[in-house]
Amino acid sequence: MSAHNTAPFCELKPDSTDLQRSFMRHLQYTLVRDKYSATKADLYLALAYAVRDMLADRWLDTQQTYYNNDAKRVYYISMEFLMGRTLGNSLINLEIMDEWETALKEMGIDVKDLQETEWDAGLGNGGLGRLAACFLDSMATMGLPAYGYGIRYEYGMFYQRIVDGGQFEVPDNWLRYGNPWEFGRQEHLHKVQYNGRVVEYTDEQGERRHSWIDTHDVMALAYDVPVPGYGNNTVNTMRLWTAKSTRDFELESFNRGNYVGAVESKMKTENISKVLYPADHMLEGKELRLRQEYFLSAATVQDIFYRFAKKHSDIRLLPDKVAIQLNDTHPTLTIPELMRILVDEKQLSWDVAWDIAVRTFAYTNHTILPEALEKWPVAMLEHILPRHLLIIYQINDHFMREVAARFPGDGERLRRMSIVGEDGEKHIRMAHLAIVGSHSVNGVSALHSRILRDDLFRDFHDLWPERFNNKTNGITQRRWLKYANRWLADLISSRIGDGWVTNLDELKNLRDLADDREFQQQWIEVKRANKRTLAEHIFSRTCIEVSPDSLFDCQTKRIHEYKRQLLNVLHVITRYNRLKANPGLEIPSRAVIFGGKAAPSYTMAKLIIRLINAVGTVVNNDPAVNHRLKVVFMPNYNVSLAELIFPAADLSEQISTAGTEASGTGNMKYALNGALTIGTLDGANIEIMEEVGRENIFIFGMNAEQVGGLKRAGYRPQDYYYRNPELKQTIDQIGDGTFSPGDRNLFKPIVDSLLGNDAYLLLADFASYMACQEEVDHLYLQPFEWARKSILNTAGMGRFSSDRTIAEYAGEIWGIKPETVERHSRRTLL
Repeated sequence: MSAHNTAPFCELKPDSTDLQRSFMRHLQYTLVRDKYSATKADLYLALAYAVRDMLADRWLDTQQTYYNNDAKRVYYISMEFLMGRTLGNSLINLEIMDEWETALKEMGIDVKDLQETEWDAGLGNGGLGRLAACFLDSMATMGLPAYGYGIRYEYGMFYQRIVDGGQFEVPDNWLRYGNPWEFGRQEHLHKVQYNGRVVEYTDEQGERRHSWIDTHDVMALAYDVPVPGYGNNTVNTMRLWTAKSTRDFELESFNRGNYVGAVESKMKTENISKVLYPADHMLEGKELRLRQEYFLSAATVQDIFYRFAKKHSDIRLLPDKVAIQLNDTHPTLTIPELMRILVDEKQLSWDVAWDIAVRTFAYTNHTILPEALEKWPVAMLEHILPRHLLIIYQINDHFMREVAARFPGDGERLRRMSIVGEDGEKHIRMAHLAIVGSHSVNGVSALHSRILRDDLFRDFHDLWPERFNNKTNGITQRRWLKYANRWLADLISSRIGDGWVTNLDELKNLRDLADDREFQQQWIEVKRANKRTLAEHIFSRTCIEVSPDSLFDCQTKRIHEYKRQLLNVLHVITRYNRLKANPGLEIPSRAVIFGGKAAPSYTMAKLIIRLINAVGTVVNNDPAVNHRLKVVFMPNYNVSLAELIFPAADLSEQISTAGTEASGTGNMKYALNGALTIGTLDGANIEIMEEVGRENIFIFGMNAEQVGGLKRAGYRPQDYYYRNPELKQTIDQIGDGTFSPGDRNLFKPIVDSLLGNDAYLLLADFASYMACQEEVDHLYLQPFEWARKSILNTAGMGRFSSDRTIAEYAGEIWGIKPETVERHSRRTLL
């Protein structure tokens, strides 16, 4: 499959006058402002509406093409879509960024300033959501009939502030001023049921049937967001659901005179789409999370049936026209929901319905961490989704009989594989349900998929080896190079052309330029310009001054113990100690830049953030060292901040314990922008190493097999602590109040964790990590050799385009093909 839909895209671009007229029309008639009263926010909205107009024709034509061609469509269901800002991405994909910049510059308006006005869409948190966003971009660019389905969270994860060195969460009210990119679809309103009871009856054919009655109902209202492809006529749809109270429920309360109660009920109902990731360490938070997952599942399945029924009356054709991809376990309730509709409402037999379901669903696993593999208590499901619990039991009953027939007498295998977990509180294993109900199960890097096959889901692989496959993650080069790093994108295109924008493999042509001294110098200059931009932003946000001449050492990702930000901190403290002991040490200056959010209830992760900032306070205020070493924690890490950091980074820290990171995509974004990676043999680091060459990446530490062997042999972290004087000094300083003079016990839980069990083997990898950092220092003192390796890293990124990943999904799992969208009309821009 081609990585780019080559539909005709040759219409003349509007000139500056046309664009200015469209902009002023929206400013005056949509926003009712003039040049005297307009704020910067008004100017942004006028531009957004004008650009949105340019998407509208293509959007309508795209949907009509899919309908007319009766195309098989993929529905990508995800609890997160970390889209970032829409304006810049739309301008890039419409190939009209330069034209708008020129048109507004003539009016004294800077498009970049207007882009900064847009609030990042609060629809996701980490890599899972950003991957989904990259996939939507690739599907549109490749002309694939695809829809993204998610929840329109009124509040995002949270807005992170740093107060006294610690994370302080405030609401991320990203919809406060509205969203010009969304369209409310009042006609797409679906009823979602909760609670109630199940009644069993016998139908006219003597079949046992079930009816779910006396339910508490919530309405799901659709909001559509356009997703434009690059350089084609395709504009796909991301449909987001928001929860609304049913009119009957509100009237009933009002008519009884219970006005306050009616409003409270309405608010409680609509809480379902209020916030991304409610705190699930409490029962109420867990229940809300379950309600969210079912809300997304039920509304989406009903919407899919609605679209399918426009062309087809035979429900048995569903797998031929519909592919549903589950992005991790969160949407797994779509499986019993589809079965409920097929069996209870469409009155199909169980076997026919199950065959349809399995051929329709595919499941992507994103984690091997036990705490991230969702398990829902049976008691909670019985209360909230009683019909679905019965369906899950029936699925498990059929499944257990199949396993018993294949592996007779193996009771332990039955226990391990059962969808219903009996250890501790009785629960449903959602990953098991997703595997049983899908025809495809994929991991997201070669190592991760091997761990799924050989370890985590080995029993399932023994039963269904044909279901398991790998789809290494990817990123969209349109967002992460052409848009985020326009200086580097222009330099690359000036030498090898711009074909890489839709075929990233063309970056391999940069290899011929890696030893070109003139090109190396230009590469260095672009990097330094990006570093200067980031340095200015760092100072404006944190009042910390960093030199663009220092090595920018970056670790930006969700704060979690397995990602080992703490190992990075151990290096920073040790480096600080070395500089204090030997001021003449010949090593390059470094700015160590952190960014990322910790889950509000994750105490250890939040303490690590405090430690990072505490170390920064000491280091940055020590005049003996602060011209050689700086520590920066950038608050509220999001897509827009990432777009500043990736282009400026020299070194990318990908240092998770081997065997814990499923893939990682930050590693790809950094390398695409010319950063060298220091990392373990974990996730996609391995495949990046294979593509860029072992000599062009800094690899340290144990591999996954060695990690497992050390744990089985009995890991004793204190052995490493006592054997390594530098490590001992560093840990003692964390514990003795060096970085917390007012409270010497503040970081004691970190020390206790490291010396107690050190679950992620930081002490075991410390010496190797420090030696590898010395290699980094040595190379950075050779700027042209560093530039050569940087060029080779970018040149090796062709495999890591999300276009390649999506082509594999489309051809090997979904069975869908590109559709060429022709322009059916020439509606005026104005």
